[in-house]
Formats: sequence, structure tokens, C-alpha cells
Amino acid sequence: MLTLVARGLNNTEIAGSLGLSPLTVKTHVSRTMGKLGVRDRAQLVIVAYESGLVAPGRS
Repeated sequence: MLTLVARGLNNTEIAGSLGLSPLTVKTHVSRTMGKLGVRDRAQLVIVAYESGLVAPGRS
């Protein structure tokens, strides 16, 4: 989930790629934000890059 958010996908796109409902994706993203202590998707992206989960130019 975090990787897909970091790649710039919105909830509907993530839902389609994982076969989930957009509401389920929203719930997972919100819970991930809570567990990581971030307040928005932009901070999730920062966490993903700083942790090495994603890298610039890598898809």
C-alpha cells in the first residue's frame, strides 16, 4: 500500500490494481498514516523514500 501511494496512485487506482474497494484502500492508507505518525499522503511518500522502499526513477 505504501509503495503504491509513494508512486502517486490515488485510492481508486490502488483499489483497481489490488482488487479492493476504494473505501478499503482509504481505510488501509489512514491506518498506515496513524501507525507511522504522519498527517497526510505527502508525508507517507517522504517516509517511503527515506526508508528506501522506493527510489527516484524506479517503478
